[in-house]
Amino acid sequence: MSRSLKKGPYIDPKLLEKVLSLRKDEKKIIKTWARHSTISPEMMGHTFGVHNGKEFVAVYVSEDMIGHKLGEFSPTTKFIRHGGKMQKAIESGEEQKVVATPKAKK
Repeated sequence: MSRSLKKGPYIDPKLLEKVLSLRKDEKKIIKTWARHSTISPEMMGHTFGVHNGKEFVAVYVSEDMIGHKLGEFSPTTKFIRHGGKMQKAIESGEEQKVVATPKAKK
């Protein structure tokens, strides 16, 4: 559910203060834990280090990101693979193909 139009977008006050104190030509990464902050036009052209729970992910804000949240561009989970018998069969089949190709070259 989105925030009320009457209230306006939420931007963390400390983050907004850091953005306004920097010039656009400075290439400094602004570290933040405020993943829930909405990206405003003042943030365009800056690079943010958005914390994903483990590390800071560099997010360069462009024009089409305005209105979204900072956390949308810093995923907190890493997709490894789907499980199950079919996935294991597919992976073992790929391994057999990789092993078979060097033998054919000899």
